[in-house]
Amino acid sequence: MARRMKAAERRTSIIAVAKILFADKGYHGVSVDEIARRVGVSPAVLYQHFASKEALYEGVLDSIAAPRETYVEAALNGPDDFASVLSRMTHVFIDRVEQDPDYFRMELQSALEGGTEAKRFFASRWQSIADYIEYSLRELALVQRVSVVNERTATLLYQGLIREAVYNKCILNSERYKEVTLQELVRQLLQLFFHAVDYKA
Repeated sequence: MARRMKAAERRTSIIAVAKILFADKGYHGVSVDEIARRVGVSPAVLYQHFASKEALYEGVLDSIAAPRETYVEAALNGPDDFASVLSRMTHVFIDRVEQDPDYFRMELQSALEGGTEAKRFFASRWQSIADYIEYSLRELALVQRVSVVNERTATLLYQGLIREAVYNKCILNSERYKEVTLQELVRQLLQLFFHAVDYKA
């Protein structure tokens, strides 16, 4: 006779299955019935753990996203120069995505679907890094350690570089970058970013 799952185990199994489906099909492409069927429970059992599909989606996001505090810890643990701090914060993000690419797939799906709450959630996960870059560039420009640049444009450049690296390595598994690790690719891209803003250590 099969052992009956505890509530916490059942919740974990529901999240694991829902994450795969949301990553593959997006929020609107998946029904509660489909998730329940893949988990092997009835929709009624699923609703015992999550009040709605929205609540389940939020539960999936919370289970896979690095908390904001992790970025703060990365910023504080080590040398405090701009390049070192930004590199550590970036690696928090890429390490999380490399461990679980479904997180990034869900971000791409939410961008395509245009869901307000999901977009806000994913934007907030970039916000710690964006705020740090914009504040640092303003301060460094005052002492002529970077060029005077539009901070938001520079932040967009950074995000584009990092997103593209993750996309090629974790989603496409591109043959073009097969010989280089994600960490090394990101290190090289960060160097290009620091060069672009004319950063002087």
